[in-house]
Amino acid sequence: MDDEADSEVRARRKALDAKYRAERDRRVRADGAAQYLRPSGAYARYLDDPYVEPGFTRAPVHDDVDAVIVGAGLGGLLAAARLRQAGVKDIRIIEKAGDVGGTWYWNRYPGCACDVESYIYMPLLEELAYTPTRKYAPAPEIAAHCKAIARHFDLYDLALFQTEVTDVTWREDTARWTIRTDRDDAFTAKYVVVVSSRLHRPQLPGAPGIETFRGRSFHTSRWDYAYTGGDHTGGLTGLTDKRVGIVGTGATAVQAVPHLGAWAKELYVFQRTPAPVDVRNDRPTDMDWARSLPSGWQKDRMANFNLVTTGQKVDADLIDDGWTDLVVNVRLAAQRRIEAGEMIDDPAAIVQLADDARMERMRERIDRVVQDRATAEALKPWYAQACKRPCFHDEYFPTFNRPNVTLVDTRGKGLQRVTETGVIAGDREYPLDCLIFATGFTYNDDYTDIIGFDITGRGGLRLSEKWKDGAATLHGLTSRGFPNCFIVSATQAGHAVNFQYTLDLSSTHIAYIVSQAEARQARTLEPTAEAEAAWVDVVVAETELRSAVLAECTPGYLNNEGKVDMRARRNSQYFKGPVAFQKVLEDWRAEGTMPGMELG
Repeated sequence: MDDEADSEVRARRKALDAKYRAERDRRVRADGAAQYLRPSGAYARYLDDPYVEPGFTRAPVHDDVDAVIVGAGLGGLLAAARLRQAGVKDIRIIEKAGDVGGTWYWNRYPGCACDVESYIYMPLLEELAYTPTRKYAPAPEIAAHCKAIARHFDLYDLALFQTEVTDVTWREDTARWTIRTDRDDAFTAKYVVVVSSRLHRPQLPGAPGIETFRGRSFHTSRWDYAYTGGDHTGGLTGLTDKRVGIVGTGATAVQAVPHLGAWAKELYVFQRTPAPVDVRNDRPTDMDWARSLPSGWQKDRMANFNLVTTGQKVDADLIDDGWTDLVVNVRLAAQRRIEAGEMIDDPAAIVQLADDARMERMRERIDRVVQDRATAEALKPWYAQACKRPCFHDEYFPTFNRPNVTLVDTRGKGLQRVTETGVIAGDREYPLDCLIFATGFTYNDDYTDIIGFDITGRGGLRLSEKWKDGAATLHGLTSRGFPNCFIVSATQAGHAVNFQYTLDLSSTHIAYIVSQAEARQARTLEPTAEAEAAWVDVVVAETELRSAVLAECTPGYLNNEGKVDMRARRNSQYFKGPVAFQKVLEDWRAEGTMPGMELG
């Protein structure tokens, strides 16, 4: 690259940095007020389950089981399946919802579907001999697959649904956990596995007046089809004479807005930060292709995706979607520079250039699709791709060409307040009959706040107290002072685009540890203090570069609303990715002595 061209690139980069920083600063709340509200008190109704009959009762349970799994989403189902395969007999799942599925139980809004390819996202496909119907399966299909997993591994018999854990306490004299619930259950178990996702407790925008709204309001994870009519495919006939507002423009809204726009009399989309929405290109499954797949195809496909998305060389990109596109483009950009005889002394610059190109491509797509210039400009994302979870949809942007759809861009400020009859944003009130919150889930609170209960370990030590300055684990799964207790979450565990893959890595590892403990007739197991401290240091060290990037990002859940401190770094994932995390776990198992694990 000659000096003139290099100078031009630097100038463009400087201007883009300035634009990104200005958009970030616009969204930082100077008053320090909370961006979101947790539903409780006057807002508790937003937690109600609309998918079950009210008045459910049952007799309290008082017995003993081998293992208790808290949470029946895909993570809980995978943990149960792997424990079952390891020979654990009495497995009890506890779930506050009315059935298994986790996020796929709660999220039933119109258009809801996975945005990671279903052939790698939906686990245990070969074990259950199932082929997804589309590249990106709709929510009801994934929910049905969750139920099929539960039936296949005989998980329903001991399961307790519509039940919330209130207390988990270690009994030193019996080496068992006592589990109590809001249904007056009090039973014991040798092992406890907590797989309670961060994506289950909805949050509301931090705007005053929500409780005063007299129209119909609900969160997208508690969709009110009795009011809107229709189902996940659309057909929202109850909205044809309604003025509807939806707050939020993330992954949920991107899927729901096209259906709302198609049926509402008027639709107002309230935006704090534009979403990075790329092409989706969903399509039905070619069943001839599916029948031709050899044994082991799903694991091979998962491995290929992990390699591509972590920048490693493969013979072919089997998935070929928006997730793999960025990394492939980075490698192509680097290859072109090498072929031109240039030295690559700054790999981060290559990544940045490819990121800039992709984000510019997204912004150009908006210009091509959205007809109104002001709306198009407001929809453009001005930040690096790593700042927000990517979205993929083909009908979201065209929806803003409908005459009944209005984008209300709050320019990073969010709602000013909610009134009895509508919403105020930008000093203007928008009268509404229906207000829908697509504002996501409580993500960055303390772990015990998120799961809804504390865990009391050896000597009365509470997990909330131990983790008050950040998590402390070995491999994100066990924590000293909490024997026979496993925690499956993103915290200090593998980072992956396809999170179900790392959930399965963790579940397989737990099953191995339990099987080894049983074979050695151990009453208890927990990590040593030294092994735990060493893993925390590894996790924190891996956040160094990413934390610097996130600090420059527009506020969101990925950077703790702009507060990237040491506590947030300790609560981060192991950012070397799924391939490296898998090797860590496999090497640990291959060593044969369970290093860093203390058996009693």
